[in-house]
Amino acid sequence: MLTWVISTPLVGVYNVIIHYQGVFKAFSPYYIFHFFSRNGKQGWLMLGGAVLCITGAEAMFADLGHFNKSSIQIAFLCVVYPSLILTYGGQTAYLIKNPYDHADGFYKFVPNAVYWPMFVISTLAAIVASQALISASFSVIKQSVALDYFPRVKLVHTSQYKEGQIYCPEINYILMSLCLAVILGFQSGNQIGNAFGVVVIMVMLITTVLLALVMIIVWKVPLPAVLLFFTCFSIMEGIYVSSVLIKVPHGGWLPFAVSMVLAVIMFSWNHGRQKKIQYEVAHNIDFSSLGTLLSDKGIQRVSGLCFFYTHIIHGAPPIVGHYVKNVGSLHEVIILTTIRYVPVETILPHERFLVEGLGYKGVYRCIARYGYTDSFSIEGDEFVDQVIHSLDMYIKFRAVEQTDKSINLSNLPLEDFISSFPSVQENISDLANAKRAGVVHVLGKAKFQMGKSIGWFDRILLGSIYQFLQINCRSSMAVLKVPPISYLEIGMIYEI
Repeated sequence: MLTWVISTPLVGVYNVIIHYQGVFKAFSPYYIFHFFSRNGKQGWLMLGGAVLCITGAEAMFADLGHFNKSSIQIAFLCVVYPSLILTYGGQTAYLIKNPYDHADGFYKFVPNAVYWPMFVISTLAAIVASQALISASFSVIKQSVALDYFPRVKLVHTSQYKEGQIYCPEINYILMSLCLAVILGFQSGNQIGNAFGVVVIMVMLITTVLLALVMIIVWKVPLPAVLLFFTCFSIMEGIYVSSVLIKVPHGGWLPFAVSMVLAVIMFSWNHGRQKKIQYEVAHNIDFSSLGTLLSDKGIQRVSGLCFFYTHIIHGAPPIVGHYVKNVGSLHEVIILTTIRYVPVETILPHERFLVEGLGYKGVYRCIARYGYTDSFSIEGDEFVDQVIHSLDMYIKFRAVEQTDKSINLSNLPLEDFISSFPSVQENISDLANAKRAGVVHVLGKAKFQMGKSIGWFDRILLGSIYQFLQINCRSSMAVLKVPPISYLEIGMIYEI
């Protein structure tokens, strides 16, 4: 890529010297006004083609997850921008002397002596440059999944130092399929260029609107400064948008069609997830109801250790009650487990698990926290051993906290002190025995059942689109890497 941004401006400088050295007068505002006054409407329509000169440069700023802000600023100001100016200046100088070569202006302005080297460099540069947009797509999808705006997909972190450097195989194959479909469907570079020009300038206008909101809400910038920024950029970008809208029927409709499909997917998934969480919060089992459920003589406590995975951290999820009522039994030790991903590189092992007892024998809560480079897998005994170790320490230190403060513990070893509490020894022994008896991981899978009061909008989004996405997205079992031999998925109807 560096070879590309160095070689093309050199060819541009050569063409400026050979064909027309006064080409850079085009940067003067006088010639800008003169151009539009002379060409009128036709000059306005030409802005749609001028947009294509800057397509691709905006991809640098979409890769902030892969590079820091300073590196992008330096690369753009010191390398990319000068390269673009010199390259397009050279092409313009060539076309002034050879106006009929506009259909293939790039390769025609390359001297014959370096034609084939430039052909190879440009082809390789196109492949490398495409990675910027592909990587940006991975970053956007990752953030959307984390915010519950996109179905679960496989995310592979390729760097131990940068959170944003990820790879998503499903999205990669989807992008490949869409690229092939666009090429086979349009079969014309002009229509692809129209689609690209429309989407780039629309992204710039939307970015201006969103940045203005960030300046007001987040940065607390004074309103006059925000209005000055928004007015200048929105007018300039609005003129470009107006010039490319005429290209919508000629290929420019593609970005709007893709955006509409993505918007439906994202809104349907988020709406379904929010409805699921709202139902679980509204129907969660509080501590008193949980005690009543555990004290029921008809419920048989079987040996073993059971992990119930849930998104809520208050009370027990409704899947627990559904499981007990239908199975009629419950394991001796139950751990309500919530997995949380935090935006840091790694969580130290001794800080990873937050555990607490819920006031009933053999019932605990565990919040497992992972950084973006931490590998998470329930396969093997490591995860279970770490949770049990954290619960052991919790039980011991709770006993220390509840002891008589007048007792001097400074010279008394912790294990000797704990041995004087039979209940503590019993709880720790129960955990070890439960693990030896067998471990099962229980995940709930909800399905919505529409009530009569639900409108047609929710019936389409939740009953059709969300259910389709839920069935075809990456399963929770695959995300958690639960071993199949100890995995139990329980279906439950959520009546809304």
